[in-house]
Amino acid sequence: MYSKKINIDLIKKIKESFSKEIKETPLEYSGRLSKKYGCKIFLKREDLQLVRSYKIRGAFNAINKLGKNREAGVVCSSAGNHAQGVALACKIFKVSGHIFMPKTTPMQKIERTKKFGGRYVKVILEGDVFDEAQKEALKFSREKGMNYIAPFDNMKVISGNSTIGLEILAQMSDLKEVPDIVIVPIGGGGLISGIASYIKKINPKIKIIGVEASGSASMSEAIKNNSPVELSKIDTFADGVAVRKVGKLTFDIVKKTVDDIIIVPENRISATILKLLKEEGIILEPAGALSINAIRDIPKKQLKNKTVVCVLSGGNLDFNRLPDIKERYLKFKGLKKHLTVFFPQRPSALKEFVNCLGKNDNIVYFHYSESEGIWGEARIAIETNKKENFGKLYKKLNKAKIRFLENGKNRI
Repeated sequence: MYSKKINIDLIKKIKESFSKEIKETPLEYSGRLSKKYGCKIFLKREDLQLVRSYKIRGAFNAINKLGKNREAGVVCSSAGNHAQGVALACKIFKVSGHIFMPKTTPMQKIERTKKFGGRYVKVILEGDVFDEAQKEALKFSREKGMNYIAPFDNMKVISGNSTIGLEILAQMSDLKEVPDIVIVPIGGGGLISGIASYIKKINPKIKIIGVEASGSASMSEAIKNNSPVELSKIDTFADGVAVRKVGKLTFDIVKKTVDDIIIVPENRISATILKLLKEEGIILEPAGALSINAIRDIPKKQLKNKTVVCVLSGGNLDFNRLPDIKERYLKFKGLKKHLTVFFPQRPSALKEFVNCLGKNDNIVYFHYSESEGIWGEARIAIETNKKENFGKLYKKLNKAKIRFLENGKNRI
C-alpha cells in the first residue's frame, strides 16, 4: 500500500513548495551519545523548526493542496504541535482556522498557537485528552462545512512528513554515510508513516524503529490486534504522542514499513530530557526525547559500528513542567521515596526518626495528621544522592522499631 501512495518525485515537489518558514533542519552528530553506545549517532533536529516541531510540514502541505477550497476555512484538533503547524499555515495562506485542543494542553503550547496564527485562528479548548478534542473538532467541521486537517491519518499530512526522510538521506549522502537505523517517535503514526514510507522506498535495507511512551502505546496495541484499537486510558505526560487510537491509514503503513517498536517508560524519558538540557543544551519536550531514550533498549551488538539517526520531533517544553519532570526523574533513578510513617504520640518520636536519616538524606515534604489514638501519621518525601541510601535508612528504621510504609508496602 505505502509504495503506491508515496511518490518520490511528489515528495521532492512538496519540499520545493515549502515557504521560507519551513526549514531544512540540521542533522547533527552527537559525540557524547556515539561514544556512549559505540556507534555513530546523528540527531535530526526538528525541534529547531519555527514552530519547534515537524508538524508544520504536514499542515502546510495539507492546506496547500486544498487550493480554492481553503476559502471555506480549516479545522484541526491537536495536543499542541499540530495546532501550531496549522496555525502558522493558516497565517501563511491567510485562511481562517479553528483549532481544538485538550484543556490539559500546556499553556505554552496554547499561547504559541495563538501567536503563530494571529488574527487568522481561534483556539477552542475541549476535553481532557486529544481524542475528546478531536471528536468536537470533527463535529464542528461538519456543521460549518469547513476542511478538517487531521493530525496524522491524512495522506497529504503524511506526504509532508516524508520530506524529513528525504532530507535525512540527502544529508547523510553529503556526509558519505548511509543510515543503518532510523529511530522515530510514534503518536498517531503520521510522522513515522511519512519517514518510513520514503526511506523504505529508496533503501529497504535501512531499519526503521518506532518508539512509544508506555502510557500511550496505541500503535503497539493496534499491531497486536491487527487493527487500531482505542486504549481505555492513557498517560498524558508525553502529550505530543498521547493518542488513544492510531489512524487506520497510519496503522497500515506502519505495519508494512516499520521493523520494530520500542516502548519506553515515562519516568525514564524525564532522565533523557534533563540530561540533554544539562549536557548539550538541547530543549526537548517528552515526545521529542523518545528516540534518544529508546537507544538503550537496542542490544549493543546491533548498534556496534552502526550509523543511527534519531528524529527529535519537538522542543515545545513548557518550563512550568520542570518540577514534574524532575519528580519523575528522581523516581526513575530511585533517588526519591514517599513514606507514610506512624509516630507514637509521645515526646522525641520525631527525633528518633530524624536520627535515622543519613547525611545525604533530605526531607522535602512533611505532613503530619494527629490521630485520636496513640498513633499519629506523617506523609514524608525524602530525596537522596544514591538509591542505596534508602536501604540503609530502612535498616535503621526497622532497628529503631519505627513503623512505616513505602510505595504501599508495609516495611514494619
